Amino acid sequence: MADIISGIKIPDSKIAREAAELVRQHETEMLFNHSVRVFVFGAMQGIRQNLKFDSELLYVAALFHDLGLVDHYHTESKRFEVDGADAAREFLRGHGIAQPQADLVWEAIALHTTPGIPRYMRPEIALTNAGVLVDVVGIGYDEYTPEQRDEVVAAFPRGDFKNEFLQMQTCSALKKPQTTFGTVNFDYIENHDPTFRKPNACTLIRGTPWRS
Repeated sequence: MADIISGIKIPDSKIAREAAELVRQHETEMLFNHSVRVFVFGAMQGIRQNLKFDSELLYVAALFHDLGLVDHYHTESKRFEVDGADAAREFLRGHGIAQPQADLVWEAIALHTTPGIPRYMRPEIALTNAGVLVDVVGIGYDEYTPEQRDEVVAAFPRGDFKNEFLQMQTCSALKKPQTTFGTVNFDYIENHDPTFRKPNACTLIRGTPWRS
């Protein structure tokens, strides 16, 4: 793994190395590379915006943010984001990290697909979300120079990212479709099966046992 990518140093503490080793054990190369790109892009934005952030916590959040997509960390009833967040918090607490910092990473991961909110929260949360947005859907793409983007991708190649990532997200969503209600994760199911009907908030409200 390159030590410095486009000016961003990859954390090399004991916790950072063990976090990377754990994630590598369970994620595909595609997903692991994506996770590190999320860190680098997020950190670059943080520096560009003169934000004060904990690089190690941001790195762990980025590494674990999609871990809920893999079978080992999959649960039947939780959103995949929460599965990954739970795994990260357990890892950090097991390494003696204080509860507030572990909870901060949990929030960064749990909220990483939530639109419109993370950007107003603490830097580690906002930057995890920002890294995900640029690497997955291209939001903020032009805020990075071609040289910056090329250097990140050279270090952690995208490969067939679009197709492989869509397939992995779709498989996860199909296993527990009810957890996608109200989230962008429903889009993966709808793309796979246009006839699928998601729960409707209006129907749910009208169907409550309340008289009015």
